[in-house]
Amino acid sequence: MEDAAGSILASLGRVRLVDLTACEGLPTDNYKICVSTLMQSLAQYSAAIIQLPPAEGALLRSGLDSAGLFFHQRGYNSGEAVHLDDAREWCKTSGYYVDHQMWLETYDYRPGVTATEPNGAMELPPSGLPDIFAVLGKVSRDILDAISFSLNLRSCAFTDILDNIPLRSQEVSSSVLSACCHSRPSFVGARQHSIASQDDGQLLIFSDQDQQMDKTFLTLVRSDRSGLYIKDMHGHWILVDGDLGPNDVVVYPGLALYQETAGYVNPAVCKTEVGNLQGCMFGRCSLVFKLMPKSVARLSGSEMTAAGHGVDAQFQVPIPVNDFMQTGHYVDQLFPKDTEPSSHAEQDSASFNSLMKKKNGSIRTKPLPPSKRLRLEAQRVLKERVQDIADKKGIKLRFCNIKECESHIRSLDSPCENIRTEIGWPQGVPFVHPHDLPNKAKLGFLEAYEPGWTASQQEIESQPQ
Repeated sequence: MEDAAGSILASLGRVRLVDLTACEGLPTDNYKICVSTLMQSLAQYSAAIIQLPPAEGALLRSGLDSAGLFFHQRGYNSGEAVHLDDAREWCKTSGYYVDHQMWLETYDYRPGVTATEPNGAMELPPSGLPDIFAVLGKVSRDILDAISFSLNLRSCAFTDILDNIPLRSQEVSSSVLSACCHSRPSFVGARQHSIASQDDGQLLIFSDQDQQMDKTFLTLVRSDRSGLYIKDMHGHWILVDGDLGPNDVVVYPGLALYQETAGYVNPAVCKTEVGNLQGCMFGRCSLVFKLMPKSVARLSGSEMTAAGHGVDAQFQVPIPVNDFMQTGHYVDQLFPKDTEPSSHAEQDSASFNSLMKKKNGSIRTKPLPPSKRLRLEAQRVLKERVQDIADKKGIKLRFCNIKECESHIRSLDSPCENIRTEIGWPQGVPFVHPHDLPNKAKLGFLEAYEPGWTASQQEIESQPQ
């Protein structure tokens, strides 16, 4: 997320939902601060923590208890439906599924679909799923509105590509709420697929999905035990649910949001690691809500273009959601390996960090490439400095085309002359979105609006444009 990577957060950002909910009129300072914290956390850690009101937090805890009992009382049957992860069925899953290799059981609740048992009888789900679906659906849309505000998009910019509220007759929800259970001890017949041993003797079950990316707008997760890891901007695995309060949920962005925001909001790369569950009857239970685009929509990035953002050619061609969901997306394709990821998930305990340092020696993660770091800084200064100046003067920023503006900056009566003068735009720098400026012009832009800004100019200018 290139326009929100300003201040550095020491840990995962945490905001209250009540402070993140938009109201009519001018945005309050508190709302701006919360949106900024959310976006900085998504930029650095690809995740954030949302604190729900007490009543909604209690509903989720009750739902987790119900899910634990649901899976615990369910016997193992080798004929149970196996989750084949068929991309063509992405918006049709409902009911109970098993992933034997991952030691994972899932119950999908999808409004508009009635789940049935193999014998045709209606399947009884964990209790409370409809209410939890409604709560997390509203939460996810509030978060999406906050992201829209940060990107200077119009209100409800994503409404046209989301499900109707409420669903119309015969409509099936694209979004889904999953109750999940990892490594239930009574799950007979499943096999532990991979075991790693720590030096202290504690066993960990490592997921094979080290490079998993959800094809969602947003994913909201609440678990009864920690174990969700997400890669931060440096390629380190970060435990994101290890310090949750009773009313907290974790939110992280997916590939659909990345596509629709033209790459400005990066998708999270995540995995689940389940600790030693000896003495635990229920395994590790989670509630996972996935806010999805509706199947008949198209992802185009048009809202980003309308807001004046630079949009790369790859995002300008509309793609039907169904085609998008059936297309393979790989981490290495989206994010070239500029950094060397850590060989093991980062742990919170100082003793484990010390142990890993001894094992790994002095291995260090490479910093961001200079050109990308420069782009992030330019996006931040646009948001924090230039936009603030324009707002105070009542100026609507409408950037020029870079080819046309090369002649504008040499003319005294150009269309953008007055705006450039009013906001103090640096001389000789085309009045275009900083995302589209050459590296040398980005440097001039940064030096004009943030005196004292320093960067290795020689290193940056040596990068290809």
